[in-house]
Amino acid sequence: MIQLIVNADDFGFSPGVNYGIIDSYLYGIVNSTTMMMNLTGTDHAIRLAKKNPELQVGIHLVLTCGKPLLKDVPSLVDKEGFFHSLSDLPKANQISIDELEREWTAQIERFISSGLKPSHFDSHHHVHFIEEFQPVIKNLSEKFGLPVRRNGHIQVNGVKSFSDLSLFDFYGEGVAPDYFNKLAERIDDGKIVEIMCHPAYLDNILLRGSSYTFKRLTEFEILTHVTLPKNMMLYLN
Repeated sequence: MIQLIVNADDFGFSPGVNYGIIDSYLYGIVNSTTMMMNLTGTDHAIRLAKKNPELQVGIHLVLTCGKPLLKDVPSLVDKEGFFHSLSDLPKANQISIDELEREWTAQIERFISSGLKPSHFDSHHHVHFIEEFQPVIKNLSEKFGLPVRRNGHIQVNGVKSFSDLSLFDFYGEGVAPDYFNKLAERIDDGKIVEIMCHPAYLDNILLRGSSYTFKRLTEFEILTHVTLPKNMMLYLN
C-alpha cells in the first residue's frame, strides 16, 4: 500500500488560498499543509488551522516573498525592505547565514507561539535545498525536533525526513486528472510519498502577488474529485 501525504503549500498567502486549502482538506484528499508566517493571510490561516485540528500543519519557510519578520536582516532584503524575488535572489554566498537562521527561527517561533504544533517544515520555492543553507536547516531541524521535506529521494543534509519521497510534479503542466492513477504505476508499495500541491480560490492578493494563479483552481478541482487507486491511501500520522 502506498501512503500519501498531500501537502498544500502557501497556507497563509491570502484568504483565497487559505479557504482553497481548507476546502481541499474537508472535501478532498489534502491531509497536510505548510504555513507562510510573514504574509497578510497568516493570522487567518492560524484561525482556520485551529478550527481543523486533524489537519497536519507545518511551516513554509520564506525567503522570496513579502517582508521578513525581523528588521535587522539587510542581506535578505531589497532597498524597500522586501525579500528578494526568486529571480533576483542574491548568490547564496552573499546572504548572511546568521541573518537567515535568525529570520527562519523567528518564523518557526511565531508558528509555535500561536499555539499550533508543527508537523514539519519545508520552504517557499524550495530554497531550503540550496547547499549553502544546509547548516541552517540542520540546526533548525535539531533545535525544534522537526522533520524536513526531501528533495525527491534525497534526504536533506541527513536530517529526519517528512516522507520516503517528495514529488513536485503535480504543478503547472503536470496537473492532470489522471495524475494519481499514473502515480500508482511508478511508486513502490510500502512507501510514504509526499505530493506537493497548491490548491486555492482566486483573490486579488493572489492575482497580484503570484505568477501561479488559475492553475490552482484546476488543482483544487482535481484534489476534491479524485478517487484514489486501491493500492493507495492517505497517510495517517
